[in-house]
Amino acid sequence: MSETLWDVERLTEATRQSVPMAAQTRVEVAEAERGRVVLRMPLEGNGNHIGTMYAGALFALCEFPGGTLFSTTFDASRYYPIVKEVDISFRKFAGTDITVEASMSEEEAARIAAAADEHGKADYDLVMELKDTDGNAVAISTNRYQMRRHGI
Repeated sequence: MSETLWDVERLTEATRQSVPMAAQTRVEVAEAERGRVVLRMPLEGNGNHIGTMYAGALFALCEFPGGTLFSTTFDASRYYPIVKEVDISFRKFAGTDITVEASMSEEEAARIAAAADEHGKADYDLVMELKDTDGNAVAISTNRYQMRRHGI
C-alpha cells in the first residue's frame, strides 16, 4: 500500500475512545500507514500472578489492530468492521512490552471493498504475531473480520 503515514497519537486516542479497554490497557499505535499498523501494549499494568502479560491482555492486543487497520485502509463513512472469530495460540511467556503488526495489500483491500459493495458485507482474515521486545513471537492469532456496508 502507499506510504501515507497517519498521526499515531490521533489513532491511539481514537482507538482508546472507541474501545475503553484500549485506554485501560494503555495500548498505543506505534506506527501507521495505509494498509499497515503496529500497536504496542506495556507489560506494566497488564501483568498476571507470575509476572508476565495476562493472557486476556494478549487476546485484546491481537484484536485491537482490526479496527485500527480498518481506519487506515477503508472509508468509515461507507463501511464498518466487526470481528467474527479470533483464534490465538500462546507460544511463550510474554515478559516484556508486546507489539503486534497487521497489514493488508491494496489488492486485498480492493477485493474486500468490491465484495462489500456487491453483497453488503465481506469476510477477511488477518494473521498476526504478537512479539516481545526481542522480536520473539509470544502468540499467533488468526482473526476473521467482516466489513459491512452502512445500511446493511
